[in-house]
Amino acid sequence: MPRFIFAVIAIAALQATPAMAEGDPEAGRIKAYTCKGCHGIPDYKNIYPTYSVPKIGGQNEAYITAVLKAYRTGERKHPTMQAQAESMTDQDIADIAAWLGSLDDKDDS
Repeated sequence: MPRFIFAVIAIAALQATPAMAEGDPEAGRIKAYTCKGCHGIPDYKNIYPTYSVPKIGGQNEAYITAVLKAYRTGERKHPTMQAQAESMTDQDIADIAAWLGSLDDKDDS
């Protein structure tokens, strides 16, 4: 009987876990066009707050997903990035992360 209860709990836990949206790199390429405005300029420095804007092409897909979601919720602070991420759905984020993660190196974005 304990095995049965454990199996039921395990199945319920797996079903309750939200599925991570699978990203479409081609859709992400289209959706990420505004990203290049800052992240695609070599040696670009943001005006406020002042810092070097990182290249994001070739970045880990899970990292991009986590960061965009953190900007969207306000957990991570940056006015421009928050404004961009607030309009993104989970699918948008997954697509953009898939595109950026598919690039060979950080010079492509």
